[in-house]
Amino acid sequence: MLYTIGVDIGGTKVAIGVVESTGKVIEQSVIPTDLTITPYDMISRINREVNKVIQNANIPTQHIKGIGIGAPGPLDSKKGMITCPPNLPTWRDIPIKEWVEKEFDFPVRLENDANAAALAEKWIGAGQSCNHFIYMTVSTGIGSGIICDGKLLRGRKGNAGDIGHMVVDPSFGTCTCGQKGCLEMIASGTAISREGSKITGESLSTEEVFQLYDQGHPEIVPYLDSVIKVLGVACVSLINTFDTEKIIIGGGVSKVGVALFQPIRSYVQSYALNPDGRTTEIVPSKLEQNSGVVGAAALWIPSVMN
Repeated sequence: MLYTIGVDIGGTKVAIGVVESTGKVIEQSVIPTDLTITPYDMISRINREVNKVIQNANIPTQHIKGIGIGAPGPLDSKKGMITCPPNLPTWRDIPIKEWVEKEFDFPVRLENDANAAALAEKWIGAGQSCNHFIYMTVSTGIGSGIICDGKLLRGRKGNAGDIGHMVVDPSFGTCTCGQKGCLEMIASGTAISREGSKITGESLSTEEVFQLYDQGHPEIVPYLDSVIKVLGVACVSLINTFDTEKIIIGGGVSKVGVALFQPIRSYVQSYALNPDGRTTEIVPSKLEQNSGVVGAAALWIPSVMN
């Protein structure tokens, strides 16, 4: 049996897993992303955790094909560099591939995190039967991975699909990228937590905001209705642009379930330009929180990458 190591770097946490060639995660660990330390020190922590996970999995290192890293963009996947992600504000021109390869005897590949998750869905998730689908993650930030004609659409440096910084409604205020009204500024988990806390006057997590929504809170309900409508707008834009057959939604916010998916489906059925587009499937990720780790591991699976 051959194995790969998947590393999924996010704005709040890093997930690391040992993944079999079947896509099964046999050992996994999660550590917080510490933005108070230097990127070099944080990557050193990740390297130490990778070693622990390998040891806990009790597998011979000669059976490991490589390490795949999914990280937020912008990045340069060909050079193995994280360049300037808004959710990792101190990570500027970080040669992560080089730094990780110094610690291990196997090679490293870097990919945008949403792209990696899309590969996971293509491999063993909700996109297995599709040659045209988009994976959209709604979590700390918002991004997407686009599968077109059965292949990942990467763009020039691996940053295609960064829909979180598509301007939707400037009235929502200034995004971390400097534009006004980005999708991520409006509908990410971070935005929902922030705005829900403002509305109620108490510090709330995204999950707690949705709990108030379920309870019929008089101010949270219209607020979240407007947020979910914006996600519907984003889906229609993706359908109109890429003529996709399915949109898979993952990330922490996707756990909300019917309250999130049904209004988005209704919006798509009403407003997608092409009648065929109105029948586009809007479905949750099958891999849930494992999509990032499995997708990063998939960077070493030839059948997925071809």
